[in-house]
Amino acid sequence: MLNTYNKSLLQSLCSRIKSKQCQRSLASPAASVSPRKAEKSPEVKRAPETLSFVMNLFRGRAILDQVFPYPLNLNDDRREMLQMVLSPTEKFLAEVNNPFENDEKSEISKDVLKQFAELGAFGAVVPEELEGAGLNNTQMARLAEVVGANDLGLGVVMGAHQSIGYKGILLFGSDELKRKYLPDLATGRKFAAFCLTEPSSGSDANSIQSQAVKSPDGKHYIINGSKIWISNGGFADVFTVFAQTPIKKPDGTTRNQVSAFVVERAFGGVTSGPPEKKMGIKGSNTAEVYFEDVKVPVENLLGQEGEGFKVAMNILNNGRFGIPAACTGAMKYCIQKTIDHVTTRVQFGKKLYEFGNVQEKVTDMIVRHYATESIVYMLASNMDAGVQDYQLEAAIGKVFASDNAWHVCDEAIQLHGGMGFMKECGLERVLRDLRIFRIFEGANDVMRLFVALTGAQFAGKHLQQLQKEIQSVNLSALFGELKRQVIPAVGADIGQVLHPSLKQHGTDVTKTIAAFGSTVDKLLKKHRKGIIDRQYELIRVANAAIDIYAMVAVLSRCSYTLNKSGNAPHEQKIAELFVKQASARAQENLRQAVNVGDDHIALISKIATDVFGHKAMIQQHPVDV
Repeated sequence: MLNTYNKSLLQSLCSRIKSKQCQRSLASPAASVSPRKAEKSPEVKRAPETLSFVMNLFRGRAILDQVFPYPLNLNDDRREMLQMVLSPTEKFLAEVNNPFENDEKSEISKDVLKQFAELGAFGAVVPEELEGAGLNNTQMARLAEVVGANDLGLGVVMGAHQSIGYKGILLFGSDELKRKYLPDLATGRKFAAFCLTEPSSGSDANSIQSQAVKSPDGKHYIINGSKIWISNGGFADVFTVFAQTPIKKPDGTTRNQVSAFVVERAFGGVTSGPPEKKMGIKGSNTAEVYFEDVKVPVENLLGQEGEGFKVAMNILNNGRFGIPAACTGAMKYCIQKTIDHVTTRVQFGKKLYEFGNVQEKVTDMIVRHYATESIVYMLASNMDAGVQDYQLEAAIGKVFASDNAWHVCDEAIQLHGGMGFMKECGLERVLRDLRIFRIFEGANDVMRLFVALTGAQFAGKHLQQLQKEIQSVNLSALFGELKRQVIPAVGADIGQVLHPSLKQHGTDVTKTIAAFGSTVDKLLKKHRKGIIDRQYELIRVANAAIDIYAMVAVLSRCSYTLNKSGNAPHEQKIAELFVKQASARAQENLRQAVNVGDDHIALISKIATDVFGHKAMIQQHPVDV
């Protein structure tokens, strides 16, 4: 039987076809279209397909290829290799690097960086033949996690150098560029920086003003411009720089488009401003970088002219797992300090851990950490497996990890009381350090909109294709879509691929995926292209998508553990609690996305417009009424 919604859908779909023709089609699908009619039907361009779980989520589909089984796959050699890197790194972090001193002096000494480089930490994923450590992304994530637990400032130096600084050379550089630059960069003999942000362009990377114009002899690009807030900018030797280049179009016109370049400080014309004074990550260097008539050989172009935006996005997507990995380490540090504190501190005649509210807070911290860690290693492992379409999963990992790390650290301080506010405790430094990660490499607000709009665009293309196929009387499309709406989670019931003890939780998540797809479908049909301006709804859709992906990562990881060990009661409890909490949040966000009234959004807009119009808060103070 069809429910009311699906009856309405069928009526809506059929209204696009002449009523008699539609009735005849439903009565006898096989004989519904004559050969001559079929020959005249316009060819419909197929919408893109992908195995990305989050992309397909926006169509209400549970495509499980990249999430089940849990993709972590380190062989014995890789595990041994990882331990060979981690052991000296942990010793270095405990005995050499001093995060308190780095924070106090607002720098990490060159000697400390030199010793860190000798461990291979600055060339983690560079092939061994280019003097790198030859780690894969999963191993790199574990290294970043360990560093993040000790000193996020050092983690930023490491990440700015290799996750984005010279990542463009790894991804887009010619063999000659790789041989020329990577050995020195992988060993820390030289340092790299990523130069994208400008005073007029933050999240809007296409609006940069720096210019790169070819010299008259065609052998160089001449770069002029400036960049702000560049990590490692004060001491880097090699820069990945993005600048506008004039591109000639087939119609004879010229238009500026962003291109990417490898620039050396040694080229001349490259200068840096003084170190910025920051809230946190003070040990890392952040500075403005200026380019004045810098001559860059044409061979140092990364990718093609005009493809700089694509280069930048690929670099950021590829390196984005480093942030959640470091945040996971910081969370673990905060949780362990809290456990040590609440199991020894006595108040009102009891140990703190005996109070129900303390138990709730610590449990919440542990659950958030488990979910974040599950996403980190699912993402890194998929990248190692050669998955290419992971941009939404990477964005979700960054948002989820940085938000949760901030919350966990804040709660750790709360549970330490006044002691947590004191410098000696160390948590206040971690909180200051963590704050930037919700802004770094794509502010979380922008990342949420990116997830929602990219997913909605993907779903919208399929919806548009469906409409065209229906208009051309493609009845297989009609019945295929009808089936999808009746059973939205096409692919599999997640409960069927989990360990038996988690089956019901997986089935519940599958139902949430169906509700998600239905919500996106309703929003697209209601707002069409206007969806791009519906940020109230988009943010809630993104939040639901984040929770659903996190639930799938958690259940997949827990099932992986149960299948290997046979019994993991503690881990299973964590997974079950997270799924209950995240499912409730997702359902509420979906409800708000669909049920919000225009009057509610209008009221928000009116209040904000009143304030912006006066450039001040305008409500009366109670004393003055």
